[in-house]
Amino acid sequence: MTAKTFDAIVIGIGGMGSAAACELARRGRRVLALEQFALGHDRGSSHGHTRIIRKAYYEHPDYVPLVCRAFERWYDLEQRQGLHLLTESPCLSIGRADSPMIAGVRASAAQHNLPVESLSAAELRHRYPAFRFGDEYMGVLERSAGFLYVDVCVQAHACEAVRLGATIQDNEPVVSWTANEREVIVQTTADRYTAARLVITAGPWASQLLASHGAFLRVMRQVAQWIGTSDDALFRRDVFPLYIVDTPQGHFYGFPVLNANGAKVAQHYGAPELTAPSEIERAIKPEDEETARAFLREHLPLIDGPCRRASVCIYTLTPDRHFLIDLHPEHGNVALAAGFSGHGFKFAPVIGEILADLADNGRTDLPIGMFGLKRFVA
Repeated sequence: MTAKTFDAIVIGIGGMGSAAACELARRGRRVLALEQFALGHDRGSSHGHTRIIRKAYYEHPDYVPLVCRAFERWYDLEQRQGLHLLTESPCLSIGRADSPMIAGVRASAAQHNLPVESLSAAELRHRYPAFRFGDEYMGVLERSAGFLYVDVCVQAHACEAVRLGATIQDNEPVVSWTANEREVIVQTTADRYTAARLVITAGPWASQLLASHGAFLRVMRQVAQWIGTSDDALFRRDVFPLYIVDTPQGHFYGFPVLNANGAKVAQHYGAPELTAPSEIERAIKPEDEETARAFLREHLPLIDGPCRRASVCIYTLTPDRHFLIDLHPEHGNVALAAGFSGHGFKFAPVIGEILADLADNGRTDLPIGMFGLKRFVA
């Protein structure tokens, strides 16, 4: 086997890795991107037809500048690849008046001057009659939101990376990597490669590649389902919003009806934390459907048809549910991004920029202070 040399190697070509490979190639770097499965696979986190993108970010106001930048970069990628990736659609956050989610949306909107509209329970029922929420609930509507066609987005970043000169090799698992101050060496099942820089974006498999530095990462099985409605016209994109709901039974989210499969609905979190992706049950279980239907029966009773599609994906979790983006603590030429905790995909193009900055310069001007590794590793 002959060693092959690049400027940068990217391990893992899902949402973040495809974006990092694309950005590094755009900057003229010789890039090798490695993926253990077939490109566009459904084994990790970057699949399932759609993802919500929103600016009034309840998780923390510091995300807002990054997601605003992500919007710009998604439109840029659309233009370069000639594909439709992002569709504007209002996003409605629903919760009780004292809900931390409602407070978080309002805090981010206030700090960053984002236009949002508060709706009482009565206003919510009048404007969106498909919902059933009691007077203890309220809504906050954000119009500067939308959804991404996630599978097409990964494909677009990968195709743009190749167009710009990157080499993408899928179905080639990484066996090991080592680094010193001059270079990194990556051994796969097929060959051995060297580069000046390494970027690790391995999703649920990041903990394996990071060893003790990723020991705190956990994985969680999540199931999205597409369920038929009593009247699809009530759930068209022009009359029904994206939604995120905070209920005593947990957080749920959903989409308008976008195709013949019906309305997409899923619970956010709520499943056991596991230590490795090999523990994830890939088969759909009866209780998966029942969890979604219990929410729908109470709050969206017109979504009551057959389940036409279901998809298992994996969240990779940090303890505080915020991202991990940093340089490796032992190797300044290794950048890493993991633990996106079920809300990262929308940021992919700006994460690609950040990782390219870290790989090229060891630093970035984009705001990532809250995502450092030191908060978990003494």
